[in-house]
Amino acid sequence: MKLDRLLAITMALLNQPRVSATDLAKRFEVSLRTIYRDMEAINQAGIPIVSFAGSDGGYEIMEGYRLEKQVLSLEDFSSICSALRGVRSATDHSEIDRLIERIGALMPEQNKAEDQIYVDLDFKPAPNDKVHMGPLHQAIRDLQLISFTYLDNKGAETERKLEPMGLFLKGYIWYVYGYCLTRMDIRVFRLSRIGELKILQEHFVRRDFTLQDVEQQFMKRADFKRVQAVLRFQPEAKTRVRDEFGFDKVLVNSDGTLSLTTHFSSMERAIQKILSYGSMVKVMEPPSLIMDMQRQIQKMVELYEL
Repeated sequence: MKLDRLLAITMALLNQPRVSATDLAKRFEVSLRTIYRDMEAINQAGIPIVSFAGSDGGYEIMEGYRLEKQVLSLEDFSSICSALRGVRSATDHSEIDRLIERIGALMPEQNKAEDQIYVDLDFKPAPNDKVHMGPLHQAIRDLQLISFTYLDNKGAETERKLEPMGLFLKGYIWYVYGYCLTRMDIRVFRLSRIGELKILQEHFVRRDFTLQDVEQQFMKRADFKRVQAVLRFQPEAKTRVRDEFGFDKVLVNSDGTLSLTTHFSSMERAIQKILSYGSMVKVMEPPSLIMDMQRQIQKMVELYEL
């Protein structure tokens, strides 16, 4: 729709110093003539658009002009404040409190965001992770190198030197990503596995990588369906099964047990997860996983000298 396009063009002009008509035409898949007409319509709506000629020309919103706060609805302000409170719970940075106050000052006077919070986001890290959050945030902001010891999922400890680029939360777990000077490649590190963190005096120039690039790299390497398993759970495990395997089809058998087919990224992860259910689960397939489970259970028997 034309109205949607006009709003999107206005947002693009607000968020970028200068935008060319050609770029806008490609983005919205319309002709240059349409873009020219859209610019005139935005001008007539009271938003002053300035055009510049030449190879680096394009359109800008007149310097010093700002849109009235009513462009954002009360629900928009509420969502922004909810997200900021979630970040505040993770970082403990007082600057975010001041930012929330400034946003509150922009809100329509008849209501306040506190009265309209529909989703409360709590990104608070575990105590061990929280120790690292402040120093990592500072190093990322100041472009300083860090060094730390790191435990991988097999218990091997290594010394790492990193150009930290950002923190992110995924699956309720906090990570830091950056360029690892030890491995000379982009890497992701789980905060709970980091030890002896030090901020170094050396600075670095941020490389042209984003979190999206990191996720794409990870998804290409990862195989989340490497191990397929058919499991049967006891009735008392029903709630946990629903919580943890809700994306898989769970079948309720006539005797009350639950059956499902699920996938794991490795045999090790499959064994860890299945053993966490103790006697409330039995592996039905595949035979290779059943044999590995028998070996693990035998080791446990020997460990307790039963």
